[in-house]
Amino acid sequence: MTASVFDKARPIRLTILTGFLGSGKTTLLNRLLREPSVTNTAVVVNEFGEAGIDQFLVETASSDGVIELSDGCLCCSVRGELVETLVKLATRPRPNGDSALERVIIETTGLADPVPILASLMTHPGLLETYALDGVVAVVDRLAGARNLAEREEAQRQVAVADRIVITKADLAVETAAEPLDAAIAALNSRAPVIDAGDGRPLASRLLNCGVYDPVSGSADPYRWLGLESGADHRASGARDHPHGAGDRALPHHHAHAPHGAVRSFSIVCREPVAWDAIDGFLDLLRSTQGQRILRMKALVYTREYPERPVVLHGVQGYLHPPAQLPEWPVGASRETRIVLIGEALPETYVRDLFAAFTGGVRTDAPDRTALEANPLVVPGHRFG
Repeated sequence: MTASVFDKARPIRLTILTGFLGSGKTTLLNRLLREPSVTNTAVVVNEFGEAGIDQFLVETASSDGVIELSDGCLCCSVRGELVETLVKLATRPRPNGDSALERVIIETTGLADPVPILASLMTHPGLLETYALDGVVAVVDRLAGARNLAEREEAQRQVAVADRIVITKADLAVETAAEPLDAAIAALNSRAPVIDAGDGRPLASRLLNCGVYDPVSGSADPYRWLGLESGADHRASGARDHPHGAGDRALPHHHAHAPHGAVRSFSIVCREPVAWDAIDGFLDLLRSTQGQRILRMKALVYTREYPERPVVLHGVQGYLHPPAQLPEWPVGASRETRIVLIGEALPETYVRDLFAAFTGGVRTDAPDRTALEANPLVVPGHRFG
């Protein structure tokens, strides 16, 4: 296991602001930039089309300037330009007297899929050295959000991978419009806090600093990052949510509601320490067989080799961010492995069986013959030995 930007004292925090066309991303961004706590921040705006205008709509008084990428979508044709821009922002000299760049906010086009952008951030050596993903913020329009989530794959993915979800235009919608949208959001992503943009409260404290570490206090809160309760609350609720008898190792844990189309999420929980080689093998085979279906993966791992120091994992599709170890378990937290997977047509039974095969678990929900013959380690077209 190697260190990563999680361990750096002052990486540049990177926030992805996404949302479908017309959801109100630029308006939200302007509000955010006007807040006094948002300083030393650069903004990268993506406008789909040859003649971009979004850069003229973003107010820059509190930011480090706006860089516009046009004539393409961040998730495809201009992704290379985005990487180059981020590297230049991190390495360019600062004017005398100016503080170091602390944050970059990327506003994507409404048609962007955030997953390839996240993959770029996890695989480029220069970005891994200088940036830490702070979070994905998805903006959803109360007027058209339910229809967009029902009809548009891009909108579904934006919400599914988000760390924070912001509802806009609630004041313009009739009261009955709330229920279908709320149900759609819960089906796609029940872990992310949902924030009402029209409640008049400051945004920065609710939208920023979503990562494992709080850059102000320097303390780690992986349960907040995973979208769960605090460590102490989680331990108390876990006793009710996960009753288990002797011999149970990998326990199903559902925060997900009924699946919304092909996109859904589920968790794998294991309360016994596991060998790192087993986790490494599980992830390697999972990525090789199901990588393109994994929209996002977050994990906190309880290893045999380092039981006092949990390992943080973050992955997108077939890419895995370099593992990072926390200095210690958060106070009051249960020691357990918890893997949160957000996928598109990701076969849950196969994933659970694969995890059990690597960690020594058993398929208690299958007939004996099926449990013996249906080996999840068998990859079609591959032979071992």
